[in-house]
Amino acid sequence: MKFLKHALVFATAALLPLMPHASVAQNLDPDTIAHPAPDTWPNYHGDYTGRRHSHLTQIAPQNVGNLGLAWAFQTNQGASIKSTPLLVDGVLYFTVPDHIWAVDARSGHMLWHYNKPTDQGDHIGQRGVAMYKGWLYYLTPDCHLISLNAKDGTIRWSVQIADVTKGYWTTMAPLVVRNHVIVGVSGDFDNLSGYLRSVDPETGEAQWQWNSTPPAGTPNSTTGGMTWMTGTYDPDLNLLYWGTGNPTPVLNGKTRPGDNHYTCSIVALNPDTGKLAWGFSVSPHDTHDWDAVETPVLVDRDFHGQPRKMLMQSSRNGYFFVLDRTNGKSLLTTPFGPVNWALGVDKDGRPIPNPDKEPAPDGRFIAPDEGGLTNFRAPSFDQKTGLFIVDAHPSYSIYFAKPADGNYGWAGADYGVWGKGVIEAIDYQTGKIRWSHDVGRGGAGAGVLTTESGLTFTGDAYGNVLALDTSNGKTLWHAGTGAGMQSSPSTYELDGRQYVMTSSGGVLFAWALPETTHRTASAR
Repeated sequence: MKFLKHALVFATAALLPLMPHASVAQNLDPDTIAHPAPDTWPNYHGDYTGRRHSHLTQIAPQNVGNLGLAWAFQTNQGASIKSTPLLVDGVLYFTVPDHIWAVDARSGHMLWHYNKPTDQGDHIGQRGVAMYKGWLYYLTPDCHLISLNAKDGTIRWSVQIADVTKGYWTTMAPLVVRNHVIVGVSGDFDNLSGYLRSVDPETGEAQWQWNSTPPAGTPNSTTGGMTWMTGTYDPDLNLLYWGTGNPTPVLNGKTRPGDNHYTCSIVALNPDTGKLAWGFSVSPHDTHDWDAVETPVLVDRDFHGQPRKMLMQSSRNGYFFVLDRTNGKSLLTTPFGPVNWALGVDKDGRPIPNPDKEPAPDGRFIAPDEGGLTNFRAPSFDQKTGLFIVDAHPSYSIYFAKPADGNYGWAGADYGVWGKGVIEAIDYQTGKIRWSHDVGRGGAGAGVLTTESGLTFTGDAYGNVLALDTSNGKTLWHAGTGAGMQSSPSTYELDGRQYVMTSSGGVLFAWALPETTHRTASAR
């Protein structure tokens, strides 16, 4: 499929009559976002909880061996797909930096393609779009939020979210909460302050901004705290939950004493005002580049016999956290892999950094490595088993402080020594690893999806898509794709047929049971 290289929009209305299932009327109301049906995936996580657990059961351990390719879509781009597609009214929307595609979810046929070439900002990845009513919201590498018509990809407006000339860039999928489009920023190569901003979905005007760190130059304080991954939301508490990035200068902590609030933290904000309700420091005074932007997963279950509204995070620093999300108090803090940088955990459930493990000119041997025990890939929480399943990365690195680098940017260096990838199932009540599944040396980089039928979908380091048994981690099905997965799987059902979406390299794959098999499974 050839794309127009230099066109801002490629939208072919003539294709629509050839695709009878593709809906022309694209519309997403706030109630559908809050209560998604099986034929939708209306935000980056699928729903507000961030659990990435589907109630679909057509594809099950008994028949997953029959799973086959329904269709594949080739982007013809060098960039890997890191986005999770939205699904609204039978149309998938997904991205790589500078590009958005609208694709018929049943056939994989392209409906339109938007391309805005940019040479500014970091093109490290793009996690996807958000949608409100009939409009899409997309963050560009050069820090613009663009609103497009979901029917044809034409632009309604474009507003600047941050100043790319200062070193900011943007990669995240926005989050829509009622009439708020929540956006975050990236940019920890420079000493910049992170923030979250709420934007009016109709006009693009700023509604509020919450700053994770004070302005650059504030005495005895830090910069950093970038907000580059999509958060979650509790409609009952009306609280927005977000993870923040590391402080800067990254590896030199001498100029920024103390806990460096609110970097490497989980924060709860009022989405209508941006007011901070509470914050929890995951890595106080981080000196290893361990952002805490991983998904804050929201779970309502008993914890040690008492009903709780919880927030769980498998954090890059190697610790698994369970918090009471009504107040940010710790319920559990425990490592989920090799960790050697902390002296223990304080009374508030926060790891205590060991000063002897800070980067030094002669090097320090640290676990995990700079990439962390996990990273941006999404975990999943299976309600039935109580297992929190995450793509983990046991690893070791040598960190150096380099005085010649001063107090700006990285201010040091790190060199990976060893690492591998494992899919881990964590018992949230205790933090114990119930099972682990090796996915290869170096790590996989894939996210995780679980389904009510007892399946866990993910990828390995060798370009295979995997279906595991959620109860024990055993492989039930796999398929080679030719490239590693850098995204998180999703699933949906259309016309009684369940699809599992994965991507590898620049290709989007839709997997499904054969027609006769899925009809039999649906009839049971």
